Amino acid sequence: MPVVRPGEHQPACKSALQSASSQRRASCAALLALAAWCIAPSAQAAQAAIAGGKPIRILVGAPAGGTTDTLARTIAQEMSQTLDQPVVVENRPGAGGNIAADMVAKSPADGTTLLMSFTSHTINATLYKKLPFDPIQDFTPITLVATVPSVLVARPNLPANNIPELIRLAKSEPGKLNFGIGAVGSSVHLAGDMFKMMTGTYIVNIPYKGTTPAITDLLAGQVDLMFASTINVAQHVKAGKLKVLGVTSPTPLPQFPGAQPIGATVKGFESSAWFGLFGPANLPPEITQALYQAARHGLEQPAVRKRLETDGAQPSAMPPEAFANFVKQDVKRWATVVKYSGAKPE
Repeated sequence: MPVVRPGEHQPACKSALQSASSQRRASCAALLALAAWCIAPSAQAAQAAIAGGKPIRILVGAPAGGTTDTLARTIAQEMSQTLDQPVVVENRPGAGGNIAADMVAKSPADGTTLLMSFTSHTINATLYKKLPFDPIQDFTPITLVATVPSVLVARPNLPANNIPELIRLAKSEPGKLNFGIGAVGSSVHLAGDMFKMMTGTYIVNIPYKGTTPAITDLLAGQVDLMFASTINVAQHVKAGKLKVLGVTSPTPLPQFPGAQPIGATVKGFESSAWFGLFGPANLPPEITQALYQAARHGLEQPAVRKRLETDGAQPSAMPPEAFANFVKQDVKRWATVVKYSGAKPE
């Protein structure tokens, strides 16, 4: 039997070692490829799942230029790049978002027609006695895109500077104070009714045909108070034309230093507008996941997050199953407030 000196190898041994090394490298490469596939599906796989790369429409039940429209266009651009197929936004405003929702509910479940909806999706389930669709059963939740807290603002000379002082003032003079309401049945309208319900106060609602005229009268001192999106009032607060009594988020907002969460005084109070992406009912799981991953990837981009956070929005990217549970719970949560308010659709 030949002797193998130190530093020497039989040709067969050398071949075996090289083969083993190659197998290990191949295995590692395969594992890395599998991990990459699991984390972010390829554009080709997503494209194959969604109608062979046909254009995707995102319907928006609100006019162009608003928060819902802005978020839809932001996420559409990001999804288009990830999926490598066109993603376009179409505005179909009217009936509190119900027109766009009805169109999506009746669309083929192939991933080419989606809905960017907002809080009214769950409010309308109770606000409207009859809808042409079921807000839960007729849709496939894809992801919660973002939430936007609101703030309770007041005319600068209101004799209350925080929530405890406002509650004392409202209880000492029932019916004397009023809320400006930008849109009946909106989340900011119902935030006011939730506040009254939970504090036992009587504050009169003054409805307006839109947020802008309501804010205009608040700035002029014609109304006392208003729940409004952070996006709509930040500039007026910064200029000293309005004062913030509290924020509806569970924690303080950096845009409004010194303003405390209303929930710190009124236990359990919290209200934020939310914006989410839906498909028709029975959307195949592989299409739902492809769309979710594309939306999530877009929301994780630093430039996108910075843009949304600058506008007061908080990116979410909630997974489909969690978003489905969120929608069901939100319908129940707003049902109590809608019934208390007695609100009727305009």
